[in-house]
Amino acid sequence: MNKIQIQRRHKSTPYETDYAQWCAEQGALLRDGRLSDLDRENLAEEIESLGRSDKREISKRLGTLLLHLLKWEFQPAKRKAGWLLIIREQRLRIENLLEESPSLKSYPGQQLMREFKMARLNAADETGLHEKDFPTDCPYQIADLLNYDYFPGAPWTSDQLVRE
Repeated sequence: MNKIQIQRRHKSTPYETDYAQWCAEQGALLRDGRLSDLDRENLAEEIESLGRSDKREISKRLGTLLLHLLKWEFQPAKRKAGWLLIIREQRLRIENLLEESPSLKSYPGQQLMREFKMARLNAADETGLHEKDFPTDCPYQIADLLNYDYFPGAPWTSDQLVRE
């Protein structure tokens, strides 16, 4: 939608009717400096939700990272190249999110225990090992989790990885 179309409208598209159209209109109104025409309440909620979205993404990636590190540590004979790729990707994605939103730097540490509980359950389900075979408290420090060179358990080389 261009500016001319928005200027001709007497009333903006309701948020609930067409979200994409509403976003385009709100963006155009902001750019034009027409602050009194903004849907301030819904716009404020959307902006606040952007921060929550980053937090959810960090939590999700942290959980995936923990799951694969547990599998890596507790099933060394079954280590797969795919696990290595997932571990590396999660670390990089978390790092990128934290670079984009430095105010969330402490968030992974705040979520560590919560995400570890779920990762532990998932690791038991995926590996066939018993829950009791995994530690009840997270054995990893957040600095280690985000360190590209950190891999818990027995030393390894890439030629030992199971190729999928």
